Order: sequence, then structure tokens, then C-alpha cells
Amino acid sequence: MLKAVAIQALRAGLACVVGAACVLAPAPAAARGPLPHEGSPTITLAELPPQGRTTYARIRAGGPFPYEKDGTVFGNRERLLPAHPRGYWREYTVKTPGVRSRGARRIVCGGAPRTPDACYYTSDHYASFREIVQ
Repeated sequence: MLKAVAIQALRAGLACVVGAACVLAPAPAAARGPLPHEGSPTITLAELPPQGRTTYARIRAGGPFPYEKDGTVFGNRERLLPAHPRGYWREYTVKTPGVRSRGARRIVCGGAPRTPDACYYTSDHYASFREIVQ
């Protein structure tokens, strides 16, 4: 029984020693996938959907933004973007045709509002990100 628990713990990314407490160990890079700053996929401005290009242009112009939540702090709770102090990342809605709500598409930018250091696009409500490159 103890051996089976140890095997399950190792598979879950836990390092255990029989008779000792289990300690959470980071998952191998292959298991977690690359982080944005480790060679993640990119997307060019031209590859963004037309609504994404419009949102990006509004970000660079400082607005106006059609959604109340546009420009609000993005908490990066998923930890898929590079770590920065709270308030660094801001989120903006990318309109989805035919959807009445804000939908799942966003651009998240870090740094100064009109001249961000980096912007990322997500089409799946923060499950994955692609860095926007020129």
C-alpha cells in the first residue's frame, strides 16, 4: 500500500522518502510545457483576428475602450505570464463576433499603458497565451 502511494506521489510531481513527509517538487519542464519567456508560441499583429488588431491599436492609443473591465489589473493567477509585481499586467477584451458577453478572447499587456513592454493574446480565457510580435 505504501509503495503504491509513493508511486502515485512521484507521478504527481511529489518527491517522497518512505517514512518522511512528501515535499512538493516542480514538475519537469516537459510536463508543464514552456512558459512564455521560455520560447512560447508567438503571434504577429497580422495573424491576430481583426478585432484583436483593433484592440491592440486602442491599447497603443490609450483608448477609448468599449468594455468597463478593459485596462483593469490582470492578476496572472494562472502564472502563465512572466512574474511581475501586481499592477504590471492589464487586460483588454478582444470582441468575439456573435457573442453578447465579453467572450474568451483577451490581450494582456505589461508595463506602461500606451507603450507596453510586452503583450500576449489568449483566445481561450487565459488557458494559454501567445506573445504578440511585430
